[in-house]
Amino acid sequence: MFGLNHLQHIQSSTLGSWAIPEIDYHRPLNVEQALELLSQFERLNEKCAIVAGGTDLILHIRQGKMPAPVHVIDISAVDELNYLVKDGTLIRIGATTKLSEIETSNLIGQDVPLLRQAVNQLGSLQIRSAGTIGGNLCNASPAADTAPALLALGTELGVRSINGERTIPLTEFFLGPGRTALQSDEILAEIRIPMHERSATGSRFIKLGRRNSFTLSVVSVATLVKLKKGIFDDIRIAVGSVAPTPIRASKAEGCLVGRKASIQAVEEAAKIVGSEVKPISDVRASAEYRKDMSSILTKRALTSSVAEAADS
Repeated sequence: MFGLNHLQHIQSSTLGSWAIPEIDYHRPLNVEQALELLSQFERLNEKCAIVAGGTDLILHIRQGKMPAPVHVIDISAVDELNYLVKDGTLIRIGATTKLSEIETSNLIGQDVPLLRQAVNQLGSLQIRSAGTIGGNLCNASPAADTAPALLALGTELGVRSINGERTIPLTEFFLGPGRTALQSDEILAEIRIPMHERSATGSRFIKLGRRNSFTLSVVSVATLVKLKKGIFDDIRIAVGSVAPTPIRASKAEGCLVGRKASIQAVEEAAKIVGSEVKPISDVRASAEYRKDMSSILTKRALTSSVAEAADS
């Protein structure tokens, strides 16, 4: 049984001059029920949207970023998708885990502080209390704050459908603005973050916005540095808001591995990042400004990461 909240019909109404369409609202109580609904609507070829925090749905419909769905599946009551645990060499986070829970988690603060830095700069306290990590990723915004940090951490995603499970590297998840590798009958179930040694390792997330807080990023950069006897042993650079999707700066990473950790090497890598990004101009910033700032922020983030790694 789906319970009393399985199906509600939301009547059309108006919000200012904008008409809210009629939508069938479903609130399953476990994953199996949610997947059954998705499979059913796929067979009927009826547009469906999944929400957990639901902070962006109406806004995206109103702005024309997505068509109004026939059905909304609210998975916020699916408790089995709400968890944050250490499992061997992985940190496993359920997709409906609130951003505020991640921000205040001692486990995240100790083992993956890069993610905490990113979440701490995401929206307002109210948004972090309602929004989920799965929603932040599935919105597939080029400016998603968690994406660069999770890319730098080498994250993989566990997705489920009625036919089974599969794993998607986060580097293959984003296909374009608002588009992901999820099939129409799949849900994001879990975020899997590999553990990184804390010794000789440093990380940093830097976000540039038009305001000091509560703002979308104009450029964001996440770096993770592993040193071995003063040499770059492993290096991750991820950038947001400068391409159709959040990206790893693989050429810049490649130029650093095996080199001595020096200002010259960092500056060279930062310049390469500026050549790897493909930003657009919009109301928040010009493409040229984003290219320049991606190099500047990368230099700052790498310098901070190297200093932390050298001290740890």
